[in-house]
Amino acid sequence: MSHVEHKAHGVRSVRVYAVTVSDTRTEATDTSGKLLRERLVTAGHEVVGAAIVRDEPTQIEARLSDAAVAGAQVVILSGGTGLSRRDSTPDTLTRLFEKELPGFGELFRFLSYAEIGAAAMLSRATAGTYRGMIVFSIPGSQAAARLAMEKLILPELAHVVREMTKDQA
Repeated sequence: MSHVEHKAHGVRSVRVYAVTVSDTRTEATDTSGKLLRERLVTAGHEVVGAAIVRDEPTQIEARLSDAAVAGAQVVILSGGTGLSRRDSTPDTLTRLFEKELPGFGELFRFLSYAEIGAAAMLSRATAGTYRGMIVFSIPGSQAAARLAMEKLILPELAHVVREMTKDQA
């Protein structure tokens, strides 16, 4: 089956849980989280939950559990992917992933390089599977959220969910 045929057989609407990982953002200042939710809804997907959590492994893991309970097929985490001492999101997720999707981080950094140059190597964007969900972790800037959504996540969202669930049919 070709790539076009795979995409044609993808699900139409995906249930997504959006998490902003930040020690400082609030509902009023979470522009990246708002962008993620708006792009998802505009594309016809359902946001089944959203949260802002501190960059603490236990809080990140708790939101993943909340997402599973909410019936999410996909979780998108924005923030906590840098190199500062507090940035623990990729480390937490990598420990939890059942399968990693290294191509997501590789492609994100490749596309980011075209926009910001060598600083793209500082991103630890990652993706993988956890408890039957696809989990994407992207940097917290609005530009990074836009790039990830427009170039990677939205174009393939239905396809990745189909691939994740095809053995369950």
